[in-house]
Amino acid sequence: MSIIVESNLIAGRFTADGAGDPIPVLNPATGDVIGHVPAMGPAEVDAAVSAAVEGARVWKKTGQLARGRVLLDAAALIRAEGDELVEVIVAEMGKTRAEATGEVGKTAEFFEYYGGVGRLPYGELIPDGRPGTFALQRHEPIGAVLLVTPWNDPLLTPARKMAPALIAGNAVVIKPATETPLVTLRLADILHRAGLPAGVLGTVTGRGSQIGDVLTTDPRFAAVSFTGSTEVGLALQRKLGGTGVRVQTEMGGKNAAVVLADADLDLAVPILMAGAFGQAGQRCTATSRLIVERPIAEELTARLTAAVQALRVGPGGADGVDLGPVVSLAQQRDIAARVDAGLAGGAEVIAKTAVDVGLLTGGAFVEPILLTVDAQNPLWREEVFGPVLGIRVVDSIDEAIDAVNDSAYGLSSAVFTRSLESAFRFIDDVDTGQVSVNQPTSGWDIHQPFGGFKESGSAFKEQGLDALHFYTRVKTVAVRTH
Repeated sequence: MSIIVESNLIAGRFTADGAGDPIPVLNPATGDVIGHVPAMGPAEVDAAVSAAVEGARVWKKTGQLARGRVLLDAAALIRAEGDELVEVIVAEMGKTRAEATGEVGKTAEFFEYYGGVGRLPYGELIPDGRPGTFALQRHEPIGAVLLVTPWNDPLLTPARKMAPALIAGNAVVIKPATETPLVTLRLADILHRAGLPAGVLGTVTGRGSQIGDVLTTDPRFAAVSFTGSTEVGLALQRKLGGTGVRVQTEMGGKNAAVVLADADLDLAVPILMAGAFGQAGQRCTATSRLIVERPIAEELTARLTAAVQALRVGPGGADGVDLGPVVSLAQQRDIAARVDAGLAGGAEVIAKTAVDVGLLTGGAFVEPILLTVDAQNPLWREEVFGPVLGIRVVDSIDEAIDAVNDSAYGLSSAVFTRSLESAFRFIDDVDTGQVSVNQPTSGWDIHQPFGGFKESGSAFKEQGLDALHFYTRVKTVAVRTH
């Protein structure tokens, strides 16, 4: 793959302007430089925000059908250029080709879904008690919004935020993760070619330490939507609290799956493996805690041991690979340090995947691992964001639900059971924003509201029609006709 040099979209044109040397983008499987993006500074950020303020005025006046047409045309371009987008994701993030293909397809679906939303009603008539008067409410865009997106889904997460923001009539400035900016800039190019007016979308690449505060504290933004670490998300909430700027945060997870004694293990085992080790565990919805009822603990552990040992780790572009590398050497080191701390705290290894020594030393690869842990172990309580699954044994559904809820996080949970009573007991009592029955903690569809409780998220959901609440305001109108 040749080295990619990308520019930012500002005010309808692409520019390589920056305040310093371009930022290199690395392939995590090899460490090779695969691209460069501009390192923007405060002046370039100001230009992007100024263009968005003007773009918001234009886009608000653009009819919903016309907005929807742009999104649908963008979806068509995403599908037509999908193979190229897949290769960029594999190269800069390390996903397997199958995972990257799924991400591209789902990205197109986001723009198709919200493009269709452009044909839905955007207000209602309301009764008014005054003679000769009727009332109505209108849903309006809020203005220019800032989107801050992570490295683990570098195309899908921007689409999840952009599509509802744009169909609602807002202008968008997006700051992609420094590790994986290339495919986000490709998406900006696609939307530009699909017909977005100048200023409606702007991109900002740069180091967070240099432009993060400049971006997130700019009073011209009506809202900030952030996906990333809990530490940064909570700091953002505190920073913008009381400013009048809306804040949406989708943060960490420590997601638990419960396997009850009556579960179908033929069904459960492959689902648990996909939930824990898919995308090398780098999902906020990944299964990282496994809670098992005692009568089946031995059999389930044996099955999972065999499955972990059978995993194939290698470069994402290679055939027959189940797990690619993690996103960077820094992430590799962080995961290793967390596993070492867990082992020092009493965790015991049940199974590991054998990974070629050359991969472990030549790229950002990690050995998938299954461990026994207790409730106080850091591997049970802290987000690892890697292919690490901890297991605990319990004696009842009550104990299992308590174990699920004993966490600062509340993103996603799952239960495996043949009992409808147990399933709905679990649904009622777990304190997570997403709940699955005989399905993984990950894998939520575009039209399903998505978001967590507690330190996993904010009050505003993403996806589906619920996503529009964050990007719109309600104006109530009374009209006297005579």
